[in-house]
Amino acid sequence: MTRDEIKNNILLIFEEEFEITNPGLDENLTEDHDFDSIDALELLGEIEKMLGSELTRQEKKDAMEIRTVNQICDYVASLAAKRALM
Repeated sequence: MTRDEIKNNILLIFEEEFEITNPGLDENLTEDHDFDSIDALELLGEIEKMLGSELTRQEKKDAMEIRTVNQICDYVASLAAKRALM
């Protein structure tokens, strides 16, 4: 999965699941779109579907500091790369 594919999937999730259309890639989702911890948990579920595997407790914990779409894309890309090595 390329970073562009990841970005497009993430943006589609934001539009369909959270009704956030075209968020800026570096906007703070919490401040600019009222994206809260419950939304973050829902997003993690969508990321699990995208990756086709469950996230570990540590991976979920690491995600809680993420605030922008770019950071989400980097996070998913690193998870995908890690899973490709397994």
